[in-house]
Amino acid sequence: MCMERWIRLIAGTLIMLSLALGYWVSPYFLLFTAFVGVNLFQSALTRWCLMEDILRKAGIPPCTHQAAS
Repeated sequence: MCMERWIRLIAGTLIMLSLALGYWVSPYFLLFTAFVGVNLFQSALTRWCLMEDILRKAGIPPCTHQAAS
């Protein structure tokens, strides 16, 4: 799997986990959901993502998109 797919998987997992914890444990876990959402928003605007830096250091390859012919 390439880096972009890992980022989507991790973000989705964190959102679902924090929503479940917010429902069953404490509503304060919903703040973590908001934190993930804000990070996704800022990465779209600034083109910088901390998780991308972490995955790059872990050796996850970037996606190589090939144009359809």
